[in-house]
Amino acid sequence: MQKRLGHVFSSPRLIERALTHRSFSADHNERLEFLGDSVLSLAVSGLLFEKLSQLPEGDLSRVRANLVKQDTLHQIATRLGLSACLRLGDGEKRSGGHKRPSILADALEALIGAVYLDAGFETASLLVRRLYGDIELSAQMGAMGKDPKTDLQEWLQARKMQLPQYRVVATMGEAHRQTFDVECTVPEAGRSERGIGASRRAGEQAAAAAMLTFLRAAEPAPTKAGG
Repeated sequence: MQKRLGHVFSSPRLIERALTHRSFSADHNERLEFLGDSVLSLAVSGLLFEKLSQLPEGDLSRVRANLVKQDTLHQIATRLGLSACLRLGDGEKRSGGHKRPSILADALEALIGAVYLDAGFETASLLVRRLYGDIELSAQMGAMGKDPKTDLQEWLQARKMQLPQYRVVATMGEAHRQTFDVECTVPEAGRSERGIGASRRAGEQAAAAAMLTFLRAAEPAPTKAGG
């Protein structure tokens, strides 16, 4: 895996942890995945800023959302052969966890977070550029459907409101088949909405969709000119 990534870890424990699912050990990859998610977003933002210099901010956000969504990360992880390197508990193995898109996407983000801790942002950014090297970046990617989190963010930004906050309220079920109850809060609206999904990311999307539905319904209708 280090050869495929193009990075040899000075701290091998980091890559070991990045490939460890919570069903295998208490020393698992979720904290690294949290870190890698932010590193990935910044690295992809820099790449798009450079490659798609004519696109406005809204379109860049939509392109980025398509590049960092679970489906895209799953495809990259599959191309890397990541599933064969995962450390999973017996129950997760039996249920096909090594092929589950959410587990593979999270592990890829954890690897990016591990490279960041091992060698810094520049090395992690170069890794991201290699991982996305086979993907053609184009303005048309921004025309693809927006996911609820991106849609909510743009709705709030258009009204100069703060970005939403996401929090995992609870996890339910066995380690190999969990569901995540996530809360989305918009402080300025004084409102929180909940969503449930098979991964943290899916729960966030569900919560964002619920919040957007509420905000759109609560927004006053525009008044007609002339009364």
